[in-house]
Amino acid sequence: MKPCISQATTLSNAFETDPTVYSRSGWRTVELWLTKLEAFLESHSLEEVRALFEQSGVKPVAAASQGGLLLSQGQERAAHWQHYRRRLELLGEMGVATLILAPDFARQPRADDYGRAATALGEAAELAHRFGVRLALEFQSSSALCSCLETAVALVTESGASNAGVCLDAFHYYTGPSKFEDLAYLTAQNLAWVQVCDLSGTPRELAGDRDRILPGEGDFQLGPILDQLGGIGYDGHVSLEVLNPHLWQVSADRVADLGYQALSRVLGRWNSDSTEPRGGP
Repeated sequence: MKPCISQATTLSNAFETDPTVYSRSGWRTVELWLTKLEAFLESHSLEEVRALFEQSGVKPVAAASQGGLLLSQGQERAAHWQHYRRRLELLGEMGVATLILAPDFARQPRADDYGRAATALGEAAELAHRFGVRLALEFQSSSALCSCLETAVALVTESGASNAGVCLDAFHYYTGPSKFEDLAYLTAQNLAWVQVCDLSGTPRELAGDRDRILPGEGDFQLGPILDQLGGIGYDGHVSLEVLNPHLWQVSADRVADLGYQALSRVLGRWNSDSTEPRGGP
């Protein structure tokens, strides 16, 4: 599996210095934070963005995140889809292959909302395909629509889209209703993206993104999850996503360095950057 860092982990750092910071710590791929990228593009060109990453040797391979596509209607839907198309155009020009899709923040869903959401996911995936982008649907523990891995897999399957898959975020997996046996629904084909972090000393019912810490420093049992993913042949990216305001106050160089070391230890034998031989689970 390929180590990757999310820009959300160094969110307060200047966009233009992120690539150099990551490169110095050993990172070779990055998960873009779309609002951070869009803010930079308000006063800079796409050519400048490309140059920053090319010069550092760090490649943007995914972007997070897009919402509002599954249940929105009327003018709200038109606005979300217009924004979505602009983002797809941007990602297509940058050669970013994966876009993480968040479930809509909705009222308590009705039974027919799931059919609507699956249809919308299929439409979104069809449009993304035109730009060479694959969608990764992320279940979120606080979502009324899609809070667990089983539901995310079901929506992807029902959509019928060949370029839509699931984003497995360890935080939402552990703080929501997902179960270890749900991992059996994942295959090398329907698992599109993986994000990891950890949690310590906080009841899962109260945990929020601000409580995320570096993987391997808390209570999450990440080893068995990664063994399961390795067992199905997943060889994609595993992204370090730690949206912790306390980390944002620390030097980005230090966060990137500690984060690379932490993720490398957690990945262990599944780390594609490692020169050690890897075996089966």
